[in-house]
Amino acid sequence: MDIIAQLRDIVGAAHVLTGPDTAPYCDDWTGKYQSDPLAVVRPADTAGVSAVLKLANDTGTPIVPASGRTGLNGGAYADGAAVMLSLERLNTIREIRPAARVAIVGAGVILSQLHEAVEQHDLVFPLTFGAKGSAMIGGALSTNAGGSNVLRYGSTRHLCLGLEVVLADGRMMDLMSELHKDNSGYDLKDLMIGAEGTLGIITAAVLKLAPKPRAYATAMVAAPDLPGALSLLNRLQIATGGAVEAFEFMPRRYIEANLARFPDGREPFEAPHEVNVMVEVGALAPRDATPGEIGSVPIVDYLEEVLAEAMEDGAVLDAVVARNEAQRRAMWQRREQAAEVNMDGRPLIQNDVALPLDHVAPFLDRAAAMLAEADPGANSMYVAHLGDGNVHYTVYPAATDPAAHDAITERVEDLVLSLGGSFSAEHGIGLSKKPSMARRKNPVALEVMRAIKAALDPKGILNPGKVLPD
Repeated sequence: MDIIAQLRDIVGAAHVLTGPDTAPYCDDWTGKYQSDPLAVVRPADTAGVSAVLKLANDTGTPIVPASGRTGLNGGAYADGAAVMLSLERLNTIREIRPAARVAIVGAGVILSQLHEAVEQHDLVFPLTFGAKGSAMIGGALSTNAGGSNVLRYGSTRHLCLGLEVVLADGRMMDLMSELHKDNSGYDLKDLMIGAEGTLGIITAAVLKLAPKPRAYATAMVAAPDLPGALSLLNRLQIATGGAVEAFEFMPRRYIEANLARFPDGREPFEAPHEVNVMVEVGALAPRDATPGEIGSVPIVDYLEEVLAEAMEDGAVLDAVVARNEAQRRAMWQRREQAAEVNMDGRPLIQNDVALPLDHVAPFLDRAAAMLAEADPGANSMYVAHLGDGNVHYTVYPAATDPAAHDAITERVEDLVLSLGGSFSAEHGIGLSKKPSMARRKNPVALEVMRAIKAALDPKGILNPGKVLPD
């Protein structure tokens, strides 16, 4: 019996796709990586994943896990010898426990569906980003996704208490702890988060929830420069008791590109500014969220007051505070459209870098000079999660030679590392950043990673060719 027939015996013929039927799973969001898998297999539960991996291990068949396929670095690419393991049917929200503020979910649960489910309990799962309508929990965990609310809540790793993982040989490892403290040996949960399916397949998770803010205060703010914007963030954190949830930087060039891409959009201010920041504060206390006699919300009024004081000091050049949900959503939409705006230019070189907060401005200044020297006809586009130092720096090179593109990437990395940063912030490694891993990751750290990979996946069947340099 060939492997396709055996897979059909495990999950049912309707859930083993071959040939043209695999087409919906082969497109990469960036258009760079087009998969051609041997088959796409869609198990319904953890037992099915376990059986598929046991068969794959016995036959030496490569397995490529796939969730919402919204990644940007080729992490779900599958060639003709590999079976793509789709986790889309593991889409059950098993339990929501409001008192403990946890949700127990399958890896195939779509992020926006979890948002809607926990909102009914006046809770939030605070991970959010533009692809939330198709990205799945398993993929977010596998890449340790970040998003716009890391400033207050942390990345995906910080939002996970426990995992259920199927190992390469089909054994299920139960790490579904609901504990906030557990010092019983190595932290295998954190080992699996961010491993991009190279060490095991995440099938379920225990996720931390947070109380839903009773009100939001959201504004677009123009600052004189990036150091001034960072000072404003610190000022707002003190004024709100650490309640700033998002602090998103959009330069003037991004605003113009956004308006060109989405002509129904609006300018953030009456006059253009170079440094535009979207800030959002979440209020939990009733005193901050209960509308007053004239209907205004205290936290919104307070944010307006703090920004007005900052304008008097010259720390803010202009500000527009959202007075209703429609205005708030418009501000968020402008930021969440960044991926579509950045992908409009081709060819492009994507850089997802992390820097110390006070080194973001020097990075952008030096990157402009570096790019002008390396490729005088090149342009750049960038936005930043300024509150956590994550810059999405996209280069549109004039040079067409791939070697020239690689040279630009290396020079960006040189600059980032000279400022104490990292070449990867929240998009993972996949295929795209393997050369960066080879160049930049500590050699001893790479040796340890390879040893862990060899111990957990000795036949090398789990997402082969990803993350670790050849």
